[in-house]
Amino acid sequence: MRIGVLTGGGDVPGLNPCIRAIVYAAEERGWEVIGFKRGWAGPLNFNLDNEAESAEEWTQKLDRISVRTIDRYGGTHLHTSRTNPQKVRPKDLPDFLKDKYPFGDNKIVDCTDHVLKVLDHLNIHTLIPIGGDDTLSYGARLYQEGFRVVACPKTMDNDVFGTDYCMGFGTAVTRSVNLINDLRTPTGSHERIAVVELFGRNSGETALISGYLANVDRVLISEVPFNIERLAQQIVEDRKRNPSNYAMVVVSEGATMVGGGIVEKGEADAYGHRKLGGIGEILGEELKRLTGIDIVSQSLGYLMRAGAPDALDRMIASSYGTMAIQQIEQGHAGLMMAIQNGNYTVVPVDTCIQGTKRVDVPELYDAEEYRPKVSHIQGKPMFLY
Repeated sequence: MRIGVLTGGGDVPGLNPCIRAIVYAAEERGWEVIGFKRGWAGPLNFNLDNEAESAEEWTQKLDRISVRTIDRYGGTHLHTSRTNPQKVRPKDLPDFLKDKYPFGDNKIVDCTDHVLKVLDHLNIHTLIPIGGDDTLSYGARLYQEGFRVVACPKTMDNDVFGTDYCMGFGTAVTRSVNLINDLRTPTGSHERIAVVELFGRNSGETALISGYLANVDRVLISEVPFNIERLAQQIVEDRKRNPSNYAMVVVSEGATMVGGGIVEKGEADAYGHRKLGGIGEILGEELKRLTGIDIVSQSLGYLMRAGAPDALDRMIASSYGTMAIQQIEQGHAGLMMAIQNGNYTVVPVDTCIQGTKRVDVPELYDAEEYRPKVSHIQGKPMFLY
């Protein structure tokens, strides 16, 4: 039995423990594991007519020795990319495929048949993609084409539909809470307003939970546009009430002002997403204009996903990896590992594209006061989602 594994999209702490668990569980059963490097770019760029060179560049044989210590570190041992083999642009199409896939008016080509040929040629029995809804959506496509796929969800936004928890979320919140609290010293020393921008494209859960645990004054989430004049009045009062004469605002990178749009830049990636970031700086400038108070503006950005995973992410990532191998052993495919109602479970692999996961605003957020509001805790999942 030969198992394939890859990691796609943004890196998060927890990917390496998941890879390690997959390899250890597979070897216990006498199976071989092949890692594809750089996410879906691995099978896309594998040249069947130049197998030796492609194998060295785009794959890695994984065994206990090669993954023995990787769970101690963040990032991904296999590297990653935001490649989408069913929507390949001219600049991303490998040279050896250019004659086979001429570009039409849409300027994109679907190379799925090539990916399937690579997987078949390498005798991959089942592929385990680890990623967010973009990466897993292509895994669902492969399963629809008849290939065996068992998936593991990751994203520090915790927004993959069908699971209460995605690996990377716990560490991102832990990092954010610690850094937010660290920023209290310069903010308080200078009696300013701090604006801290966190990752969170469509879901504000990371900002909401981080702000809730760090006990900041106001939290702006992707799901609720904010009124800048009202916020300015609120934050001035927050500052006055603080004996140290400062205030703190946390904002999701996908948050918007009333009447405004998402702040993004650059070319869209293979999944149609442009790079977010900058709402924190804009918000800070507006708050200073309206209040006259100096601002500490800080985007935590990649610090949220930097470094080793915390204990929660190690545990859940390892469990997802082990469970994926157990599902394969039982003959199952077309599944995504998940946690629901506090229990490990599995859902169909295409669940991630069947809906969207967002903050439950009526239950968890005060849209007038721009603050976390936990209406009921009993009966809620442990992550309040």
